[in-house]
Amino acid sequence: MKIILVPGLWLDAASWQPVLEPLRAAGHDPRPLTLPGVGADSETSGDLRLDDWIAAVVAEIDAADGDVVLVGHSGGGNVIWGATEQRPDRIRRAVFVDTVPPPPGSGISEFEVADGVIPFPGWDFFPDEDVSDLDDATRARTAPLMLSVPRQVPTDPIALVDERRYHVPVTMLMGALEQEQLEGYLEQWGAYGDEYRRIDDVEVVKLGSGHWPQFSVPDRLAELLVSAIR
Repeated sequence: MKIILVPGLWLDAASWQPVLEPLRAAGHDPRPLTLPGVGADSETSGDLRLDDWIAAVVAEIDAADGDVVLVGHSGGGNVIWGATEQRPDRIRRAVFVDTVPPPPGSGISEFEVADGVIPFPGWDFFPDEDVSDLDDATRARTAPLMLSVPRQVPTDPIALVDERRYHVPVTMLMGALEQEQLEGYLEQWGAYGDEYRRIDDVEVVKLGSGHWPQFSVPDRLAELLVSAIR
């Protein structure tokens, strides 16, 4: 099975390196992506939008033989849900890594713009539950690998109109949440809960990690990806 791996904000294809060999050993063909404009200056990336990131994933789907699995980490979840909506008949499963399927009109988040791009704000920017499993050595090793993203992408609202996306099976690999806990939060998140409830086939699996399992528990992430892709 071809698996298209979509990174979250500030990450490129190399962030998926720890899970590639386990996926290949399980007989899959992983394809990690670097999305347009990641690490580029404002002159190069200033006009890029969320739709351009979604289009990059759709192009990978179209280039594949047969069905594919999409995996999206964090903000990459918005990207794969947009691609799922455009190619619902080609997606065997959509896997969200510590994120949830976004409802129509929602964005990823807002971050400070500097020099026309959005740089990585540093590990101290994030709440403790997101980063507590990243030790000092991991933070020091990975922070220089975090790249800027185009300034318009994180706040762009996602356009979703094709309800066939709800028929695509979904797996949500959540860092610290069991299914019951997640559903309790979703009940308070308005349109996010509505989107979740409309998916025909959805499973939630607790990773037991912070927000960056590819850095903190890569073996566990790889194991659960293999289990999800069936």
